[in-house]
Amino acid sequence: MKNIVGIRFRKLGKIYFFDPQYLVLKKDDLVIVDTEDGEEIGIVAIPNRTLEESKIPKELKKVLRLANLKDKNHYEDCKKKEKEAFEFCNSKIKELNLKMNLTDVEFKFNNSKILFYFTADGRVDFRELVKELAAEYKNRIELRQIGVRDEIKRLGGNGVCGRQLCCCSFLSDFETVSIKMAKDQNLSLNPSKISGCCGRLMCCLKYEDEVYQEKIKRLPHVGAIVSTPDGEGEIEQVETLAERIKVKIKNGEDYSHKKYNISEIKVIKDSEKEAIDEEEQINKAELEELERLEEEESNAKLN
Repeated sequence: MKNIVGIRFRKLGKIYFFDPQYLVLKKDDLVIVDTEDGEEIGIVAIPNRTLEESKIPKELKKVLRLANLKDKNHYEDCKKKEKEAFEFCNSKIKELNLKMNLTDVEFKFNNSKILFYFTADGRVDFRELVKELAAEYKNRIELRQIGVRDEIKRLGGNGVCGRQLCCCSFLSDFETVSIKMAKDQNLSLNPSKISGCCGRLMCCLKYEDEVYQEKIKRLPHVGAIVSTPDGEGEIEQVETLAERIKVKIKNGEDYSHKKYNISEIKVIKDSEKEAIDEEEQINKAELEELERLEEEESNAKLN
């Protein structure tokens, strides 16, 4: 077992494990840590705890010390400079007529470089902009293009549920989300209903997917022939979480429809066939929009 702490460098950024050495740290403590880029200031997200060595990197970087007054003043100074640099860079982007949207600026704590984050629809020739920024700040300049999900995470906002966006409140990593997740959860496949503020598929589609997948493996499919207390019938609808099914039973010339718990029926012949084909369920324009969202989701994951 090894003693570790979890450190974040940006609000809701990824958590990295560090070796606290002799320090006993509390949540939200400001600390100075050793990184590949030199000393950096971070916030304790996970206080001291022990983990199996197989679950952590072989060589952990070390927490050097708790941030002192000088460190905190320098940190605040960096934050002030970031706001000024944001305004300056934005003015230069307008001057140079560049098709890009500046979203954030980060001054490295050890003064090694300044990072400018931006979004753009395609490639941008920002060489002239870099020259202007380097001449102004006499430091190494890095421009990083980020995706729209990262942009919204930095800007903030509320979701359709009325609560603060997940990516702005607790979500530190973006996972791939697919149309199949919405389909398995019997959600509307209208793009406007399952896409978030960023225009991509909503992150929350992923949360219950594992539970749905586990239940779907055990439940019969739409179209399956089953035996019920009222006779044989065909499954019309499956309520996955409730583990309840709606069955169509033929009574002479008529049909009756009734719901049963999964424990009340016996599967005679299962079927992978969907009751309503997805292409009939939503129109062509919506299908194309869903495919675009899913393609953008995959591209963002690769980038």
